[in-house]
Amino acid sequence: MSRPAPHRLVLFDIDGTLLDSHGAGRRAMEAALRVVFGTSGSPAYRYDGRTDRQIVRDLMRGAGFDDATIDARMPLVLETYVAGLHRELDAPDARVDALTGVVELLDALIHRAHCTVGLLTGNLEPGAERKLAAAGIAFSRFAIGAFGSDHEVRSALPGIAQQRARERLGIHVEGPGMVIIGDTPSDIACGRPVGARAIAVATGHYAVEALAEHGPDAVFADLGDTEAVLGAIDA
Repeated sequence: MSRPAPHRLVLFDIDGTLLDSHGAGRRAMEAALRVVFGTSGSPAYRYDGRTDRQIVRDLMRGAGFDDATIDARMPLVLETYVAGLHRELDAPDARVDALTGVVELLDALIHRAHCTVGLLTGNLEPGAERKLAAAGIAFSRFAIGAFGSDHEVRSALPGIAQQRARERLGIHVEGPGMVIIGDTPSDIACGRPVGARAIAVATGHYAVEALAEHGPDAVFADLGDTEAVLGAIDA
């Protein structure tokens, strides 16, 4: 008799991994920063791989604000950002696309009893839900999540997801049983403190070769080969 497959906690990043919101998040954040701080910070700053709170702190430190001021204004910035994101995504010309192979992969994972699917994203939870809805991906597909609203430091999120799986679902997954799928070096690195594996996908701003330099357990050009990605999850 064959042994049952070990359980997997499969955690997806959102932007550049599951969907492309064509800059809606950045536009909403820049607008919120201008409202609250009077500046949106450096236009050269890269948002990908960072939490929303980290984005605010990095940009406003760069604009000369101290941490006490940033902390005091953070709630208003984030509230203004979420409202602006709704406006961006509700605009008549708004476009949010699920990326190649995403729907098929999520559909396949539903039928795998040994896989629990969740989110691990720098997005605030309400922003994550709104972006997914705009891409036609139900938030309810994901049993748990760890979000930028939970912690400013991305490397803290895998441990939060691990704890939630244990407390809310009764699922105890350690080390390589956790699989983080994302499109940036930060996605690859963030799970290492808890021993999680990483699958990188080059559907964001990093090419396959650039992602491979950071040592993921697997790397794909996109998520279009469902069987290959499932094989990497189960490896």
